[in-house]
Amino acid sequence: MSPRTCSALLLFLLSACATMDPSTGEVEAPSPRLANLQRAALYPWTDDGQCVLREASNEWPILAERCFHALDRDRVRFRDDNKKCAVAYADAAAPAVVALCVFAAPEIVVGAVIVVGAVVVAAAIQEGIDAYQRNASRERAKPKDQTRPAQKPVTKSEPKPKDLGPDWIPPVTSDSTERPECKPVPVPHAGGNDPHNDCADLIPQNSFPGWDVLVNGKQFDALQLTTRTLWDVKTDNFDIHSTRSQDFFVRVKLPELRREARLAEECGYNFIIGVKSAAHKSAIESMDKNLNVVVMNWC
Repeated sequence: MSPRTCSALLLFLLSACATMDPSTGEVEAPSPRLANLQRAALYPWTDDGQCVLREASNEWPILAERCFHALDRDRVRFRDDNKKCAVAYADAAAPAVVALCVFAAPEIVVGAVIVVGAVVVAAAIQEGIDAYQRNASRERAKPKDQTRPAQKPVTKSEPKPKDLGPDWIPPVTSDSTERPECKPVPVPHAGGNDPHNDCADLIPQNSFPGWDVLVNGKQFDALQLTTRTLWDVKTDNFDIHSTRSQDFFVRVKLPELRREARLAEECGYNFIIGVKSAAHKSAIESMDKNLNVVVMNWC
């Protein structure tokens, strides 16, 4: 199987990993975020789990691809018994490609990923699990039916999104006709990647430096209100990789970029992908000319 075929397989895994809502029965299904944190807790990480905590709200294949660099691969063995991820081993990069393909599979296959030695749950991952469980406990403890005293009429406001912490601020829009999910809500930056966040904050005319912006269920890196433009910032060291690896990683990320563009467009926003090099811009545009890519010369 060629590296290109392996890329196609991983794209299939990405599309197959659907986000499920909690069931309405007596037993509530774990959220995708909690499930990802619990799955990642089984593995050793060189960054104490910071990348996993930052990406935990994504589908597992996306998390796996973005955080694969932080996995302690000296302690992990990958088995592709069914050969779905097999590639031409003459390519020196092939073992890493196979490993990523196996690791990113949406469903855990017994024996596919083997950890050498005992694993202590990374501190950041444990913190994320504990925070989720505390919030869930508080939600369950709330009375289901409360008779509220009469209050003066107030202007309807947006509910506070869950798990965004005390620094959440309300949506910034005066358009009463705008769909609720399309109203931009500034939210704290995802932690663990200060250079990435600094790069996003420096975007010209960024309306909310220091914040991400939640629109249509997606947390974007920046918003320029004057032009209604949402940004996704990529600060990968793209140029240090071989041409084949560059091609592979662009193909892996392409479905998510297209999804972000669609979510922005549904709410009447423009969408820009910010990258650090002309080579990265060219690689993305060669695969999808409809995506708007800008080289961030301020990073």
